[in-house]
Amino acid sequence: MRYPDGTEAHIGDRVELWDGNIGVVVFSIDTDEYSEAYPKDQWKEFLGSGVMILSEKAGLIHYKEPETTMRLLSRKQS
Repeated sequence: MRYPDGTEAHIGDRVELWDGNIGVVVFSIDTDEYSEAYPKDQWKEFLGSGVMILSEKAGLIHYKEPETTMRLLSRKQS
């Protein structure tokens, strides 16, 4: 998945989903990146594509396409 600005989503990205709701990408099926808390074998077959974001206000949200209000705030430091 890509954010509205065209930047590809990656695990660890800190994003604003909509005004006042911040989240972190916990896995990306599209880039084959998964955190230890959200392993590949539990998600890929079930969801197929996209990213999972753990948001402060809404919990886990799966996106195949971004919301128009989404914006990348920062990348995870390697």
